[in-house]
Amino acid sequence: MAITDINEYAHLTDADVEALGAELDTLRREIEADRGMRDVKYLRRTILAHRALEVTGRVALLGSRSRPLWLLGTGALALSKIIENMELGHNVMHGQWDWMNDPEVHSTTWEWDMVCASPHWKHSHNYIHHKYTNVLDMDHDVGYKTLRVTRDDPWQPKLLLQPLTNVVLAALFEWGIGLHDLDLKDVISGAKPKEIARPQLKLFARKVGKQIVKDYVLFPALSGPNFTHTLTANLTANLIRNLWAYVVIFCGHFPDGAEKFTADILENETQGQWYLRQMLGTANFDAGPAMAFLSGNLCYQIEHHLYPDLPSNRYAEIAVRVRALCDKYDLPYTTGPLAVQYFQTLRTINKLSLPDRFLRATSDDAPETASEKRFAGMPQATGLKAAIRELRARRRRR
Repeated sequence: MAITDINEYAHLTDADVEALGAELDTLRREIEADRGMRDVKYLRRTILAHRALEVTGRVALLGSRSRPLWLLGTGALALSKIIENMELGHNVMHGQWDWMNDPEVHSTTWEWDMVCASPHWKHSHNYIHHKYTNVLDMDHDVGYKTLRVTRDDPWQPKLLLQPLTNVVLAALFEWGIGLHDLDLKDVISGAKPKEIARPQLKLFARKVGKQIVKDYVLFPALSGPNFTHTLTANLTANLIRNLWAYVVIFCGHFPDGAEKFTADILENETQGQWYLRQMLGTANFDAGPAMAFLSGNLCYQIEHHLYPDLPSNRYAEIAVRVRALCDKYDLPYTTGPLAVQYFQTLRTINKLSLPDRFLRATSDDAPETASEKRFAGMPQATGLKAAIRELRARRRRR
């Protein structure tokens, strides 16, 4: 049901994949050689914007219980948290700015403004997710151990609640991320050794305590009689940040065209095949400069997965080159309006909550689940985009 032979699925030979990998390696080297002051200025301006918005929000909430100031304070705090999490925390901890050798913005020192402890996120995200992107039973971000987003996962009765689970996960997204690497089921069952679980749980508890005190005790208390006023503002700002982060991440991984792979694909995987898996397993969404900035430039999820440690402000220019390579090798470049990408994601989550007997498409040729078997009987020489177009034309003629 998932892709077992990436070359066959992509309609590329070994030589094609090697050539694609070489061109992507060259692009990496060019960007690395060109990093410099304009990138540093971008980062410094981002940090300044984040801090200015946080100060604006805190001050607005101190002075009055008026509705306009509450809206100003809440909006400024929400934007501050979004920028810190998406454009700073996520990207700094990917090592995108390690080349500066600045301890303030280094992957080993940054701790972000959310309940997830950075070491846990770096393990579950930087290592597990980016190394095993969309590989079934290895990349835990495929459904976040909670949602069924591919027919490769067997249906269970509890999945009937998946639409509701999705809403809860969206609202509490920072908590989902924070718990993601802890494997609480294994901790409870004893499958995870106590000597590993205990330090992780202690670190998580310390981070949660710090965040709760900061957002729901300290700053509300500093506002004196405006305690409740500030408390609700902080709750709302965190909710807005959670919902936005959820939409951005889900639209990068679960729209139509974000393919999944079996573990067999990792055997003797070349660098070119790893690149190809990132290109086929992720999706972008269309965004202007403002939306790109607020998404941490993760509207360029394809480029991010190809080069997770290159500065995010370079993804727009990288995208032009990657798109040209997709055209050259007849590969799809999965993107679309944010609303469309999220609608496709939501459709997948809702329909896969149902038993398979209610699903219409085949398990090898569905919008959310496909394999190389979808092209059975078609000439291998046909490029992937051309093959997909032909499949769609055949369905229309039926």
